[in-house]
Amino acid sequence: MERADFKEFKRLVVKVGTSSLTYETGKLNLAAMEILVRQLADLHNQGREVILVTSGAIGAGSGKLGLRRPPRTIPEKQACAAVGQGVLLHMYEKFLAEYGITAGQVLLTREDFSVRRRFLNARNTLTSLLQFGVVPIINENDTVAVDEIKLGDNDHLAALVAGLMDADLLLMLTDTDGLYTADPRNDPEARLIHWVDEITPDVEKLAGTAGSRHGTGGMVTKLQAARIATHSGVVTVIARSSVENVMRRVLDGEEVGTVFQAVPRRMEMRKQWIAYGASVAGKITVDAGAAQALREKGKSLLPSGVVAVEGRFGMGQMVSIVDPAGTEIARGLTNYSAAEIERIKGCKTAAVPEILGYRHFDEIVHRNNMVLKL
Repeated sequence: MERADFKEFKRLVVKVGTSSLTYETGKLNLAAMEILVRQLADLHNQGREVILVTSGAIGAGSGKLGLRRPPRTIPEKQACAAVGQGVLLHMYEKFLAEYGITAGQVLLTREDFSVRRRFLNARNTLTSLLQFGVVPIINENDTVAVDEIKLGDNDHLAALVAGLMDADLLLMLTDTDGLYTADPRNDPEARLIHWVDEITPDVEKLAGTAGSRHGTGGMVTKLQAARIATHSGVVTVIARSSVENVMRRVLDGEEVGTVFQAVPRRMEMRKQWIAYGASVAGKITVDAGAAQALREKGKSLLPSGVVAVEGRFGMGQMVSIVDPAGTEIARGLTNYSAAEIERIKGCKTAAVPEILGYRHFDEIVHRNNMVLKL
């Protein structure tokens, strides 16, 4: 694929960060929002399907409440989000209405991706909104999210949405031009990287740290999001939001931002959910032989290859499969509970009925219900 092919993209997810929507005071930058919405409206008028994943609710709320510092505790952040979400959506609705476009708010949490039924419901809802010509505006539901269910940053959320909706492009707009060879704030020799074929460990090292004062992310979270999106078959671009007509220029194939190439074969929806959506309920450690069989031969996990099990989980729940060194090699849906696996670990499949009194499945995790670590 080349940048010229971007002109054919029909469905895109645009993610905009807090730093691109607010001033240092935390209050909304209305001029920046208006420019953003004008570009979204133009893409919509071209016949493209546009989904916006927006940060800024907590920042908008803290500005509305007159806070002199960013909120620090979860309750403070939730209170700010409760105020800010209304402010944020109102402004998006106002600006979009000027172009005759309807906005639809969708608030999501981790559970909307980890529970299969809710995952599919979210997809159906967003699909219907697009069919009605609505621009969905998505944010994490910060008013109810806590550490256990919080996605953590809207970069991750945007990547999950892009995979969920089979998007052609994930465009992450931020306060930097893209991925550099070094931190441009500290190294005058740093160069912008225009194209990344694969997110390798060496590429990840370039991310550094750091989000803005009011944001939660940084280049680290954007690379993590790009990995999720590209392995879901979605081309990803990181670009500076303040670049004039940045959305049109990216889609016209101009050399703006950093492009992360999608893997050639899009992961099927169910596999995407296993790999990135579902919450892990426990861990299974396998021996070296089983690890090799999973990695290199695409085999299912049998009882004989299991050496240890951790956690309390039941049949059908998501488990992490790790090698003897503790490195995760796969995730999958287990056919047996943790208690059952503890009893049959290391045994031949033929011995399972004698130990448990039944054998519903030959495999602990079938290869069709498993995704290898990418």
